[in-house]
Amino acid sequence: MDQLIHYLNEALDFFRKGFAHVNAILGLIIALFAAFQLSSWKKLWEIALAATLVHIAALVLIPVIDHSAPLRLPPLMDLSFWRDTLAVYVGYIIIIAVFFFMRTRLLKGGGHH
Repeated sequence: MDQLIHYLNEALDFFRKGFAHVNAILGLIIALFAAFQLSSWKKLWEIALAATLVHIAALVLIPVIDHSAPLRLPPLMDLSFWRDTLAVYVGYIIIIAVFFFMRTRLLKGGGHH
């Protein structure tokens, strides 16, 4: 039982570290848009991957557009970048699934009876 709690704490710590780098508003907007693009549960993995790529592109391009900063690629050779990206991907899977579930349950009739 102690080992299970240890692994659970490690997993939660992994997500806390990854989500510490996420712009919450940007992530929610991307996830909401992705949830409306999702057509079935089978496509969740692909849509979450696309959302993650859009998220990374936005983080690179926002400083360039907003502050005229030089274009800087993300640190692709750093293990921490990939760990954080994996955490963001899993986060998108979860939040897109929640939004898609709510969309299919709340908006399923589209107003028609």
